[in-house]
Amino acid sequence: MAPNPTPSQADRAPGVAALSGPLLHPASVAIVGASDDPKKTTGRPQRFLAAAGYEGTAWFVNPRRETVQGEKAYPRLSALPAVPDHVYVMTGADAAVDTVAEAARLGVPVVTVLSSGFAEEGAEGKAREDRLRAAAAQGPTRVVGPSSLGVVNPRNGVMLTGNAAFGEADTPTGGIFVASQSGSVIGAMVSRARGRGIGFAGLVSTGGEADLSLGEICSATLDDPEITSYALFLESLRHAGDLADFAAAAHRAGKPVAVYKLGRSDEAAALTVSHTGALAGEDSEAEAFFRACGFVRVATFEGLCEAPALLERIPSDGPARPRVGVVTTTGGGAAIMVDQLALRGLSVRGPSHELVERMAAAGAPVPHSLIADLGLAGAKHDVVSAALRELQDSGEFDLVLFVIGSSARLNPELAVQALAERGGHAVPVVGFALPEAPDAANLLASSGVPAFRTPESCADAIAAAFSRRSATIDPKRIAGLPEGTPRLLDEQASAELLAGGGVPPLPSVALKTASIDDEITLPFGYPVVVKALSDQLAHKTDVGGVVLGVADADALRAAVRKIAVDVAERAGITVDRVLVQPMAEKGVAEVLVGYRRSPDVGPVVVLSTGGVQAELYDDSAVRLAPVDRATAQQMIDEVAGLAVLKGHRGAPAGDIPALADAVVALSRLAVEHPSIVEAEANPVLVRTEGVVALDALVRRIDDEKSGRA
Repeated sequence: MAPNPTPSQADRAPGVAALSGPLLHPASVAIVGASDDPKKTTGRPQRFLAAAGYEGTAWFVNPRRETVQGEKAYPRLSALPAVPDHVYVMTGADAAVDTVAEAARLGVPVVTVLSSGFAEEGAEGKAREDRLRAAAAQGPTRVVGPSSLGVVNPRNGVMLTGNAAFGEADTPTGGIFVASQSGSVIGAMVSRARGRGIGFAGLVSTGGEADLSLGEICSATLDDPEITSYALFLESLRHAGDLADFAAAAHRAGKPVAVYKLGRSDEAAALTVSHTGALAGEDSEAEAFFRACGFVRVATFEGLCEAPALLERIPSDGPARPRVGVVTTTGGGAAIMVDQLALRGLSVRGPSHELVERMAAAGAPVPHSLIADLGLAGAKHDVVSAALRELQDSGEFDLVLFVIGSSARLNPELAVQALAERGGHAVPVVGFALPEAPDAANLLASSGVPAFRTPESCADAIAAAFSRRSATIDPKRIAGLPEGTPRLLDEQASAELLAGGGVPPLPSVALKTASIDDEITLPFGYPVVVKALSDQLAHKTDVGGVVLGVADADALRAAVRKIAVDVAERAGITVDRVLVQPMAEKGVAEVLVGYRRSPDVGPVVVLSTGGVQAELYDDSAVRLAPVDRATAQQMIDEVAGLAVLKGHRGAPAGDIPALADAVVALSRLAVEHPSIVEAEANPVLVRTEGVVALDALVRRIDDEKSGRA
């Protein structure tokens, strides 16, 4: 077999859209490491391909056998009659590297690698992964994996996977494309979807993403007209820039994306020096990233499977407070559903008196209450149909939820059939059956009506769908940390930098501790606050580095001496300078405004209640930076502790516009000072007129060659 011409390095990475054919629609495939035992993981793909009716050409490579499962076995890829479009490698790690090198020389477009033993196994594995990438770079080959449980396209029988779930029954087809960083999840999604009317246009286990990232794989499929939505299972935000590229393109294509992400942990934030670092932990950064991407994050795994159908019915930028109507034949089931919606910040709206009268006239009488309860006697096709018609046509609701009782299981041709007929209305209708009712779910989903198995996943999906906003992500902003070691600036230098960016500080004077007995002249009056001034102290209060309410020059000298002694004893740091500021008059509220550059998603800006206890309360707003004035206002509205700024029981209101300006100004550091990795003004005092930063902290990476930031 003659290899395809080897392209130059500059030509080896064409647009990812070119990968869609060999990735999901290969005319020929090869299984390397195929086993003669169909029960083994390495024997399953051959069996799965045959069972799914793959119509392309399948070759099997095993140098130790002449046949595998009755089919001819070839000793190597170069012995095949032609170059395959897609190769699935199921060998040991070192052999996999050799196979990728051979595939690259032959010109194979896509190789998926099941093999493990790469970066996850330390230095030796990382070196092996480097060899894997170098092997692929010898030709046009792109690699899915390693540690990938495969690529599946149920539309054409492509079953390049050893996941046992795909051998249990046919894989349902539909419009959802699944991309998962966990291999077992693709099988779990399929097993949950079977018999419920939920189907897939493709499933990919991305594995270690040594070459192709999850975002690149998804981008490669966007032009496929049969893919209508995406479901992503993420363990981390590695290659966030590729995800951002995909997000922007998916938004343009009008294809919604649901995400389930592991790792609701703030452990990484503990490594930072500021409260901002603790508040903008891994999960908060992920939330901000998904929001900017226009992705919908679901909180339940079941919701990841069920939510895409609803997302296709509800456009982005829908009402933030949707009017949800509930109609039911089981009051208890409806109460469960109302409770779950309320836990997610959604409220159910009852039909108006006029609507109740129209429903009665249409033959669907309900009491005037929070839910439209038809009762058990109302589980009839004509009654349910009339009720749904009146509710959807009323203009009173943005979504109608039908909670179905036992008829969903015993007589789906009644209430469930009526619900299935209402799926095309401009006001979406969704169904939740209180009993387990797979036949009803299948009927609804196949009719275009989103159906849910549990009240938790139903409420989760509804809340997530209405939270979706248009993508605002700028992939150019998704960059890691600059090279170098960050250093802390002292408070005076930090405040000057923030002041230059538009965050006003208190006036201040720096004094040397060695000359504290000299005459002291301040440009402001007493009382004052005295602080240790050092680029080694991130949190001065913790080590006795702050004295408040200093009344005169003698007290100032005493405060300086006390600070020097306390900081030396508690922190082992010599204080040679102090910062003196006037004591600020009480304002309406104290807030924290912070910024940090995340190694995963780039710069983020944080707003929360301020002071030393800022990170103790789960009450903050996080966005990708920079933000505009409207976004800053949204952030202020999200922080419950800042409601006091609007004035409470006659108390004065704070200058919210000035605070919004400060948030915007600090967030611009992401653009204007890329060397700054962290900045924080805490607290910022919000007054009735204006704001002022009482303390500041900045970390930046200096240019090691020039010594400049």
